[in-house]
Amino acid sequence: MSHFDFEKPIQDLEDQLAELGKVHEKGKVDMSAKITELEQKILETKKEIYGNLNGWQRVQISRHPDRPYTLDYVENCFENFIELHGDRTVKDDKAMVGGLATFNGQSVMIIGQQKGRNTKQRQFRNFGMPNPEGYRKALRLMKMAERFDIPVICMIDTPGASPGLEAEERGQGEAIARNLYEMSVLKVPIICIIIGEGASGGALGIGVGDRVLMMENTWYSVISPESCSSILWRTWENKEKAAEALKLTAIDMLANKLIDGVIPEPLGGAHFDTSSTYQTIKDTLSIELEVLKAKPIETLIAERINKFAQMGEFIEG
Repeated sequence: MSHFDFEKPIQDLEDQLAELGKVHEKGKVDMSAKITELEQKILETKKEIYGNLNGWQRVQISRHPDRPYTLDYVENCFENFIELHGDRTVKDDKAMVGGLATFNGQSVMIIGQQKGRNTKQRQFRNFGMPNPEGYRKALRLMKMAERFDIPVICMIDTPGASPGLEAEERGQGEAIARNLYEMSVLKVPIICIIIGEGASGGALGIGVGDRVLMMENTWYSVISPESCSSILWRTWENKEKAAEALKLTAIDMLANKLIDGVIPEPLGGAHFDTSSTYQTIKDTLSIELEVLKAKPIETLIAERINKFAQMGEFIEG
């Protein structure tokens, strides 16, 4: 597993633990006490480091190559998934995936951005950056869910919408804006979860929901720290300063009332204990779906619109 610079103290201790384990296995010296002591020290070091992460460090964790992606959650949290393809206009955008599944015995529509694990997959998925047809596919699936009274679950993980000239020519801005409008009045419950990166309009295009939740080590912002740094300082070197200024972490977003809740992750991030991560997501969805399904649809839509309308309001002292 790859490590970041700030995780080096943990990596050094784990290397020491591995060496002690080899000596112990050979049976020449009983290292049980030292192994236990080192394991405790590793745990304490992890709590110290991961309990005091800054914005840029959480951005790094959100991009960890071993972190679960949308299809990983689909496979491990849902059953009977049937992927649906195409926007019925241009093509099937591989950066946006979606389809029907069952969750706790009920049908749900799952939609989310999908990244790739290796170079070939990343190119195939366009690095998780959807084109206009991806957002139009997402809207088609949402409308299908509305027709059959099926809740919608959106999983957000994108560095942004595709920035290419062809995407703009095919109406990237209009496609995202249309989704914002349609999702605000969709007549079924919508739960949105930021599972990795939540960048700009690329995230907002499937980010309007009755519940907008962020996993603990994710980020959600109008711009990435690197791009913000390059605009303000003409260099990427100030990306850490930009990350702090953007207030893009889950805790910051919750404090500013831009999301509805934070989903905890295992110590070190979702990739360290995927089984626990999947169970947490399942538990969260179970609770939220029951609450939302109990509300009349008129109330749901009114609350959804009111929530987003209040964002950005402030009172001068």
